[in-house]
Amino acid sequence: MEAKLTLVGAGPGNGELITLKGIKVLKSADVVLYDELVSTEILDFAPEAALKIYVGKKVGEASFSQDEINGLIVKLARKRGHVVRLKGGDSFVFGRGHEEMEYARDHDIICEVIPGVSSCIAVPASLEIPVTRRGVSESFWVITGTTRNGELSDDMRLAAQSKATVVVLMGMNKLNEICDLYKYFGRGHLPMAVIQNGTRPDEKSVMGQVWEMPQLVKENKLGTPAIIVLGEVVGLHPSYAMEYLQSANLAF
Repeated sequence: MEAKLTLVGAGPGNGELITLKGIKVLKSADVVLYDELVSTEILDFAPEAALKIYVGKKVGEASFSQDEINGLIVKLARKRGHVVRLKGGDSFVFGRGHEEMEYARDHDIICEVIPGVSSCIAVPASLEIPVTRRGVSESFWVITGTTRNGELSDDMRLAAQSKATVVVLMGMNKLNEICDLYKYFGRGHLPMAVIQNGTRPDEKSVMGQVWEMPQLVKENKLGTPAIIVLGEVVGLHPSYAMEYLQSANLAF
């Protein structure tokens, strides 16, 4: 029996967006450790006899600490063989996948990484919002909304002054701060979208401008998990253009 860890990105939410290679690896799992944002239908690809353990984190609540997860990986790999660590999106995009891989390797566990489809590009794309567009946006930033110490990332201040598309993950509890920062730099009318449960059947979204977004989110009862998209590319969405055309007509 070979002790092995495979990090598998499960995609942004919709179970069909896991890769073929990810499915193939799941079929060989002895243990599956899966996160909160993983579609449970994906677990059906694992053998019936495989041990499946939920180790996810909800807002303000974690089933296991990161140290406990690291310990589980090593313990179960040595005891059972092939551990598949199933993470939402891509495990190397704010997923602590690299930390887990390093810990496993430090304990002589063989490791492999299967990339996943990250929500930072897939969720906007599913709503026909490109993160880049010739003549509109030449680049995009992906930023975590909340750092380890619970503060807004310093990078947000730089991003708010950039012409790039900015995608914020795990940032709903900092929504007001983010909008205030953009308004501070005179960008209160920048198009913006908030998308909850992207690519899932219960997806909800709202589009508008920065200055009005906290109120729109409240009125539409959007919560976590959600991603935030700021940039002129949001204005390319048909519903955004229609909404503001109607608003302009009502003004006359």
